[in-house]
Amino acid sequence: MPPLRSLAKTAAAELMARSGAFRLWRPRSEAEGAPLVLGYHRVVEDTTGDGSIPAMLVTTAMLERQLEWVGRHYRYVSLDELSRSLLSGGPPGPLAAVTFDDGYADVYHHAFPLLRRMGVPAAVFVVSDLVGRARLQTHDRLFLAIARLLARADGGECLLWRLSGLGLLPPPPEVMSRAASADVVTVLRALRLALTTSALESLSVTLAGDAGLDEEAFPELLPLTWEQVLEMAEAGITIGSHARTHALLTQEGSERVRDELRSSREALESRLGRPVRHFAYPDGRFDARVVDEVAAAGYGAAYTTCHHRDPRHPLLTVPRRLLWENSCRDGSGRFSAAVMACQVGGMFDLLDRCRQDHGQPDLPRARRA
Repeated sequence: MPPLRSLAKTAAAELMARSGAFRLWRPRSEAEGAPLVLGYHRVVEDTTGDGSIPAMLVTTAMLERQLEWVGRHYRYVSLDELSRSLLSGGPPGPLAAVTFDDGYADVYHHAFPLLRRMGVPAAVFVVSDLVGRARLQTHDRLFLAIARLLARADGGECLLWRLSGLGLLPPPPEVMSRAASADVVTVLRALRLALTTSALESLSVTLAGDAGLDEEAFPELLPLTWEQVLEMAEAGITIGSHARTHALLTQEGSERVRDELRSSREALESRLGRPVRHFAYPDGRFDARVVDEVAAAGYGAAYTTCHHRDPRHPLLTVPRRLLWENSCRDGSGRFSAAVMACQVGGMFDLLDRCRQDHGQPDLPRARRA
């Protein structure tokens, strides 16, 4: 049986569609001239048996359905054209852009051919230190290790022991309460908020050893190679930075933030032989200090995962709408145009509030229609 939340969303979306309420609640992009920027992560042929974070997955078939729907209501543009439009006040008609975070190789294998066939421009934000390396991202290693540990009878005790070694005693309450119910995603989120990037990396390696995790058993999680990045760039895909190591910048000191931003941009520009103007905040996390550092690093535009804006740097806090395999399904599991319209129009935002603490109480949310 579908979750109650899914059924409620489907019912609300269908009611809006049948009652004509969509005409009263116009999507932000139509009401304000603001663009629709879609955000994705991994693109796979089949989610069955894939052990990675569910909300980072979309199948090629579902991606095509979502892109087709958007293409009927918006004009696709590159991020460069999007930036020019935002600077000039925007042309008539709603614009849309497509982005992929983290730089997984499956974007090359599955999304890239689809985008070329459909004629949709897109951008890929890569973690520069991981390109061409046969290793998992820290969040993937942590997710897999925690999931395997919590499936064991002594998994919670093992996790507690390791956290004590990091000085996290008592551990964040959300970690242990969710660990008891094997809610791996929430445990992972709490740990990422509690630890620096270096501590997270060390913990991920330790827990992977505890869980007997063999990283070579997960080739589908590997990052892009430089050859793949260059081929996509030559074909017109915008390559942007997702930091040097995917550090959560709001958790780091200013020196580390500057290194993540500048080193990544320099490495990408050296390999690509062209300017890198676009940046995506890892995990969407930003505050006023981080935005200032992004500006100082020379990026022309930066993209978030929510709808908070920095009025001083609107082009450095461009909102995105993150989508995945189940985000636009109805209660029966099929793609729903009504649910898609609600997602794009921001009608579910009251249910899915931003969990981020942007550290700046006067950062307003983007106005709703």
